Amino acid sequence: MSELAGPRRDGVVVAERPAPGIPRPYEFPAVARAMLSNGLSIVVADLPGRPLVSAAMILPTGAADEPADRAGAAVLAARALTEGTDRFDAIGLTEATERLGASLHADAGWDATSLGVDVPASRLEPALDLLAEVLLHPTFPAGEVERLRDERLNDLLQAQADPRRRADEAFIGTIYHPSSPYHRPSGGTRDTVAGLDDRILRQVYRRTLDPARAYLVVAGDLGGQDIVAIAERLFGSWTTSAEATAPTTPIVDSPAGTARVVKVIHRPGSVQTEIRIGHPGLPRRIPDFHAVSVMSAILGGLFNSRLNMQLREAKGYTYGAGAGFDMRRGAGPFAARAAVNTEVTVPAILDTISELERMRDTPVTAGELASARDFLVGVFPLRFETAGAVVGALSGLAVHDLPIDELIEYRARIEAVGIEEVGAAARAHLQVDRSAIVLVGDVDAFGSALEDAGLGRLVIERDEGPQASGHIVADAAASAVGPADEEGETGPTAGAEEPTLAGTADDPAGADTSPKGGDAEA
Repeated sequence: MSELAGPRRDGVVVAERPAPGIPRPYEFPAVARAMLSNGLSIVVADLPGRPLVSAAMILPTGAADEPADRAGAAVLAARALTEGTDRFDAIGLTEATERLGASLHADAGWDATSLGVDVPASRLEPALDLLAEVLLHPTFPAGEVERLRDERLNDLLQAQADPRRRADEAFIGTIYHPSSPYHRPSGGTRDTVAGLDDRILRQVYRRTLDPARAYLVVAGDLGGQDIVAIAERLFGSWTTSAEATAPTTPIVDSPAGTARVVKVIHRPGSVQTEIRIGHPGLPRRIPDFHAVSVMSAILGGLFNSRLNMQLREAKGYTYGAGAGFDMRRGAGPFAARAAVNTEVTVPAILDTISELERMRDTPVTAGELASARDFLVGVFPLRFETAGAVVGALSGLAVHDLPIDELIEYRARIEAVGIEEVGAAARAHLQVDRSAIVLVGDVDAFGSALEDAGLGRLVIERDEGPQASGHIVADAAASAVGPADEEGETGPTAGAEEPTLAGTADDPAGADTSPKGGDAEA
C-alpha cells in the first residue's frame, strides 16, 4: 500500500464516511428587462468574466400548437431555418457564422421554438445580425427541406429497432387520449412527416412570428454593450405576421382512460425489457412545484432514490431505475423507468409499483428528505456556470410566464419543504392505481407470469402478427420492429427527452437543463 494512503485498521481505509458540506451562498445573476416599441421583450443578464455570450430568441409556439395532421412540422421547420435565408444559402450562412467564431442553432419543442447563437462578446452585434436574418428571412429551400424530411423519416424507422425509444413512444401513445398532442412524438410520425414540404413549413413558421409574444434573452460578459439599442436596430421593424396565432390554451392533455392497461411490444429473443409505468402528470405552473421536486428526487431522481436503491442496489435487476415528471404548458407525462433482464421483468414491475405505493402511502424519512433537499440546493448553482445555461433558465421562465423569483428564491423554497408537504404531493399526484404499464421485450419469456400477476388488461403487439389467448388482447395495429438487439443501460434519470424548453420536476425554470436520455422527441 502506498504510504500516502495511510495504514489500514481492521480492513477499513476510511473510518468515517465524509458528510455533505453546508451549501455555499449563491445569488442568481441580476436581470434587466426592456421592451421594444413592437412589443418584443428583452431580457439581459450581464455576467462579468464569461466572455462567451449566449443569446436566444424565444417564440412561445411549439409542437403542442400544431394540427395533428401536421405533427412534426414545428420541429422540422426549426431545423430548416439555418438551411438558407434571403442573404445566404446554407453554406454561406455556415461560413458567415464560423468567421465570427460563433455557433448558430434553432430548435423546437412542445412549448416553444428557439433560435440561438453563442459567440465571443466582441462579436455579439454581428452575430445578432445573423440571428435576425435567420429569424426574419428564412427561405426554406425545397431541396434542403426534402433532405431534412427524409432524415427524419429514416430516424423514425431506426427508432423502431431501438427498444428505449420504442418504449417511450408506446408509453405516451398509451397514457394520452388520441386528441392530445402529447399522444404522439413532438417530431411527428411517419404518416405526418411524409406529407411535409417547404410550403407547409413556411405556413407553420409564420404562425410563430409575433414580436409581442417573443423574447430576446442575452447573457454573458457584455462589457457595457447596449443590448436594447442593438435589438432596436435589428428587430425594431419586425411586425406581426398575418398568419401569427396565439398558443393553444388550454392544451388537451386528457388521459386515454382510467383503467390500468398493460401493453407489451414483443421483441423476440430480447435479453432485456424496457419498463415504463406512469400516467399524465403535471404542468409546470402548479402551486406545490417545490414539494413535487423533492418528492420526485426521493422517489426516482437521485442515485440513492427509492427506486434505484430497490431495483439496482437491493435486487440487482438493472443498471439504473428512476422516475419523474416532464412538466410542460400542459400536463406532461409522469413515468417510472428501468431496463431489466428479461427473467426479472415481472418482479421488477411489482417492485416498482410497490415503491410508488410506498411513496404515496408512507411518510419519507428525515434522512431521505435531507438528502434530496441538499442535492437540489447544492446542485442549483452548478446549473448556471455558463451563459448558455442562464439563457436557458430565463427562457424557461418566459415560456411558462413565471417571475424571476422562481430562480432567486428556489433554494429557500426547496429548503422549506417538509415531510408533510412531500407526502401531500405524493398523495395528490401519484396515480398508482391508474398507471399504465408499457413493456418492450420478449413476451414469450415473461407473458405467463405477467398474466398471472393480474395487473390489468393485457395488450400485446407481436412482430409476426396479432395473437390472443385468455384475457390477453392482441393489438391488430402492431408496428413492424427491426431485429432484436441488445438494449443499453439506463441511468436513474433516463427517459423521454424534450429538445428544448421542457420542464422537469427538479428544474426551477421549466427549461430542460438536466440530462434524461432516451428519444429526444417522445
